[in-house]
Amino acid sequence: MNVILVSCVVLLSASISWFLIGILIPLLKLRFLDNPNHRSSHTNPTPVGGGIVFVFVSSIASTLFIIFSGYSSLALLPLATVPIAFVGFLDDCHDLPRILRYGAHLAMAVFILLTSPLPHESILQITNLPLLISSLVLFIIIVTAVINFTNFMDGLDGLLAGCMSVLLATLAFHLSAPWPIWSLLGSILGFLIWNWSPAKLFMGDSGSTFLGSIFIALVLYAHSWLDALSFLIVSTPLLADASLSVCRRFLARQPIFQAHRLHLFQRLTQAGWNHRQVSLLYILSTTFLSIVYLYFDFMVLVLAGLLVLVLGFLLDRFIAVPFHLASRA
Repeated sequence: MNVILVSCVVLLSASISWFLIGILIPLLKLRFLDNPNHRSSHTNPTPVGGGIVFVFVSSIASTLFIIFSGYSSLALLPLATVPIAFVGFLDDCHDLPRILRYGAHLAMAVFILLTSPLPHESILQITNLPLLISSLVLFIIIVTAVINFTNFMDGLDGLLAGCMSVLLATLAFHLSAPWPIWSLLGSILGFLIWNWSPAKLFMGDSGSTFLGSIFIALVLYAHSWLDALSFLIVSTPLLADASLSVCRRFLARQPIFQAHRLHLFQRLTQAGWNHRQVSLLYILSTTFLSIVYLYFDFMVLVLAGLLVLVLGFLLDRFIAVPFHLASRA
């Protein structure tokens, strides 16, 4: 895409998002106020549900693109992902049963399976029935895990929106994505202004599950499975924290689907780091991996990913509140 057009789309979308959120916050305070509890990282009541703004802005951009420029599967993504954002918004409002939430995630996984190039061109071409079934199950587990892990990481001011901004910029640049994807990036940046510490607004499940779905769908638009794996390595700060936390809770025989404060980012704040410090750590780590991905080969990226994991291990071992102590809180 033309650099000037991309810049204009990002700036316009960010401005619209920022303006709409300013209007929306007083309304959200009336009905969607997140009061802190023993699992919360925030201390003041804060409105939730702000993710509907970047869902709205990017889906409008997606619709306009299709009307005026014709069909594009990449441009359709924000609009096609609105249903999972709607389910997330209902969950923000009414705390939906887990089976309904996971049903929406399964439906999104099936949609991604049928529309994304990599699985459509490889998994669905398998003729051996047991291998096909195994591949489909593994694919659905991975996609739904990424959506849920993204949701899990929305627990600190600016962390998820900041990291996702870097990831979407990297993916959009590499895939030469149409402008609705850049519009999504801009609208997240507009949201981030309000979400940065001290946050005046949270995105809620409506935003986090939407971003998780968009992210994993874009990953599966990669040119090869190795390229897709590279994208996942770039997201190590987010996905590694979430997945390792689930594994540690499982090994400790804790309920892995129950809300908690055992992620590394949460235990760092419990150790005295503020939201800005922790969020910047994750954002800068993601930016580092993104730069390595864009300018170096796969093996260098793997080494960079291992370096980030070592950093996480050192923080976990020497700075964060220990996992076993945080489990008792």
